[in-house]
Amino acid sequence: MRRRLINSTLAVVLVVIAVFGVSLVIVETRTISASAQESVESEALRLISVVESRLLGEEAINSGVLAEQIDPARYALIEIPGREPISVGDRPTGSVLRATETGEGGEKVTVEESRSSVTREVGRTLLIIGAVALLAIVSAVLLAVRQANRLASPLTDLAETAERLGSGDPRPRHKRYGVPELDRVADVLDSSAERIARMLTAERRLAADASHQLRTPLTALSMRIEEISVTDDPETVKEEANIALTQVERLTDVVERLLTNSRDPRTGSAVVFDLDEVIKQQIEEWRPAYRSTGRALVCSGKHGLRAVGTPGAVAQVLAALIENSLMHGGGTVALRTRVTGNQVVVEVTDEGPGVPAELGARIFERAISGRNSTGIGLAVARDLAEADGGRLELLQQHPAVFALFLSRVPVDRKTPERPVR
Repeated sequence: MRRRLINSTLAVVLVVIAVFGVSLVIVETRTISASAQESVESEALRLISVVESRLLGEEAINSGVLAEQIDPARYALIEIPGREPISVGDRPTGSVLRATETGEGGEKVTVEESRSSVTREVGRTLLIIGAVALLAIVSAVLLAVRQANRLASPLTDLAETAERLGSGDPRPRHKRYGVPELDRVADVLDSSAERIARMLTAERRLAADASHQLRTPLTALSMRIEEISVTDDPETVKEEANIALTQVERLTDVVERLLTNSRDPRTGSAVVFDLDEVIKQQIEEWRPAYRSTGRALVCSGKHGLRAVGTPGAVAQVLAALIENSLMHGGGTVALRTRVTGNQVVVEVTDEGPGVPAELGARIFERAISGRNSTGIGLAVARDLAEADGGRLELLQQHPAVFALFLSRVPVDRKTPERPVR
């Protein structure tokens, strides 16, 4: 493209120079020739006037006197009736410019000048025109190179940007070139890069969230299957199988929620639900894991509470908090429900060392973890809580107390305290 721009610009300049240059040469050549002819004629007319005035005054007429009246580069021949012709200067050879004037008494003056002087003048003029044309060509080439670089370099950059987008590097360059059309293309590519970056980030986040959220129900399901495999009691098998089916349903709900949130994070499915059922489900799922480590999982507080939210999402939040206490906490883990204003609060606490001071303000950020874990569990839990209008907070660091706040649905009867079990 750069070569084409230079060649096209140079071709236009050459055509312009050819058209106007040739015309100028023709005009200047004719002008110089006409001017030289007029000068010779003027010389002949002046010389015949001198001859006539001297004849009238009966003054001497010779080559010495007349030589002072004409240009030394010219030749003059004076013919007077009854006298010898008088010549002044050297007669030129070859092509000449000639002018002849005749006086009233028959006197005749002929002035000649070689055309070589005209040729030299035309040559000087052609040299000047050629120099100007050459300067115009050089300037046109420099301008064409600059313009070609100005247009070709941005196109090369845009091509590299498009190639980077195709290779999976969606970083926008935010580079502009001062050419509206090219800047428009750059704007579109940067917008596409930002959209691709958001899509890739969403895909990576979905993969990370899916691996984390599916791990818990899959672990619980595997534990139920292990219980079935080691027991011969039909009642136990039936009970564990029912729990396993519940786990499968929950797993299906988790997958559907992940897919729904990946398509439109604003989509919610908040309903009025019984908080006791969700807490009971989590207690039953996690008790075997706690029992295997010699720890206890208990719940207390008010019962009969109804909240607004998505049961599956609330279960995921509680599961993340319970698993967090299992991995990073110590001693007994307690779930306690209470009411504050128009909200229901579920607190999860343990008897461990708590949250380190340097992690307290960043505990809900992704990739933040006090030990060797993914660091996304609490971040996902907070996102799930906020999706339905709730919130998840760290109320206390030592020992750690996490609280899930949900909108409360009032009931007519009084809600007694739930005993610790």
